[in-house]
Formats: sequence, C-alpha cells, structure tokens
Amino acid sequence: MSTRLNKKALEHARELLRKGDVVHDERDDWSEHAPSTADENAFIDKHGMDQFALWHLGEDTSASEGTKGRYSFPYGDFRRLHRCAVISAESRAGQYDHTSIEKALKDLLADIDDA
Repeated sequence: MSTRLNKKALEHARELLRKGDVVHDERDDWSEHAPSTADENAFIDKHGMDQFALWHLGEDTSASEGTKGRYSFPYGDFRRLHRCAVISAESRAGQYDHTSIEKALKDLLADIDDA
C-alpha cells in the first residue's frame, strides 16, 4: 500500500478551520460522529468522488481511482472539521508509519486546540 498525504484535503481542512467550521469534541466521539456508509454513499451520489476525497487526508495510490477504498484518514462529517476525527486519524497514521500524514494531523490538531 502506498498511502500519501492528500494535500488538497489538508488545504480544505485548514479552510474549514479558518472559517470556524470546527467541532471541538473529545477523542472518543468519532465513533458517534463519523458518517455512516449510507452517509458516505449519499454524499458521493450528490457531490462526486472528488469532493469525497477532500474529506480524507490519506490517498492510497495503489487503489483504483474513483473508489472509496482509495481514501483514508477522514477528518470530518462532510460539513465540519471534527477534533475527534483528527485525533483518531493521527493515532492510526502513527500506528501504520504514515509519517507525513501523522505530522499533518498533529499540526492540524495543534491549530484546532489553539483556535
């Protein structure tokens, strides 16, 4: 697997932060706040895969383009940036040695906490 940092998604997350579209929730809240599979599919049907990709900081370039499996490390619910998602994704990125993604998430979390 060759997962790289999705720079467009990071720019999107930072724009949400600048606009104040952030939920300052706690680490364990992501299991309740994460979009369901049905929510993801409805979002893709309405907005397309390019918009779906903007909500994920990881992109697996070995996975087929145009599939949900290509994208990982979600950071929000298709409306707002969630602190709990950033914490969860940072932990997973570190666990699987995705250092550039882990660093981007760590920096994003620091910016959320400073806001």
